[in-house]
Amino acid sequence: MELIELKKELEEVNKQITEFKTSLKIEEKEQRVAEIENMMLDADFWNDSETASTLVTESKSIKKELDEFSAMLDYLNHSEEMIEFLNDEDDEEIYQELIETVRDLKQQVEDFSFRLLFAEEYDNNTAILEIHAGAGGTDATDWAEIMLRMYERFFSKQGLTYSYLNYQSGDITGVKSATLKIEGDFAYGLLKGEKGVHRVVRISPFDPSGKRHTSFASIDVIPEFSDEEANIEINIEDLKIDTYRAQGAGGQHINTTDSAVRITHLPTGIVVQSQAERSQIKNRDFAMKNLKSKLHQLELEEKERELASIRGEQKDIGWGSQIRSYVFTPYTMVKDHRTNYEVSTVDKVMDGEIIDFIDAYLHYNIKQKEIL
Repeated sequence: MELIELKKELEEVNKQITEFKTSLKIEEKEQRVAEIENMMLDADFWNDSETASTLVTESKSIKKELDEFSAMLDYLNHSEEMIEFLNDEDDEEIYQELIETVRDLKQQVEDFSFRLLFAEEYDNNTAILEIHAGAGGTDATDWAEIMLRMYERFFSKQGLTYSYLNYQSGDITGVKSATLKIEGDFAYGLLKGEKGVHRVVRISPFDPSGKRHTSFASIDVIPEFSDEEANIEINIEDLKIDTYRAQGAGGQHINTTDSAVRITHLPTGIVVQSQAERSQIKNRDFAMKNLKSKLHQLELEEKERELASIRGEQKDIGWGSQIRSYVFTPYTMVKDHRTNYEVSTVDKVMDGEIIDFIDAYLHYNIKQKEIL
């Protein structure tokens, strides 16, 4: 690469970083961190532990973004200083260092740009993911378990942590349903596009004739809301509360005591379950928090439907929309039916490499909102 090309690339990167500073309101965020830090100095700060925890999480998230922005500025300044000392390409050592520095800087900018896709209100919230096997018996429960492994591997690749709130095994193998809590940067933002029906076409390992079978699993994803975000009043008369023996997945995910709790919200039919803890009280608290999040999400979706009606949208926002197909035979393909993004490397996808599908969906989601 010639020096003049490097200078042009650096100018383009400089332009992008300048745009970041404006669009991200860096100075306002620096002031917000200072404001939270001043609040933390108050002796009564931790009296309201949930509010305090929310503020600390907010501060950490902003600081991480500011640190990344600062690192890009440092790289940019270092690169510009190197160019000032490098008048030609004769100094091979400095020239190669400059090439590597600019390459690293471009990657930082690309990664930072990806994070800017998470601009919606609850993108940085903890996510609650539910999976349900569709009709199809053993093939469907086996497929649901395969999808669970795919997500677990994805969480590990992204540095997200997860825990099982509920797990119901299939009659023979696999999983009928499971609920997971996923924590980490932009957990909900990363996973919100996974909501929908996932279809698989494969040779059934349970059919002696070796015929192709089509199975389905549905995914639901909601953000976990704090009590402040989900200010929902629930009448105890509207609830049916059952306790039962927890069912583990080979002893791996959850406890197997008689402390599991199932809560049914009678007016809406929403059912939530928790069996992650040995304490029935804690499981009830988890389930109630999940129920409040679901009811709040229901309110948000209803408002979105009203807006869609006003705008004349014909968009299907139902829970049963098929979003992705996974084909193992007679060819291999994974295709997202919203974005049309597809790959032939189905094995890699099953190993948790779904970030490109998520990236395509996030860009698609932004374009859809721009159209509307």
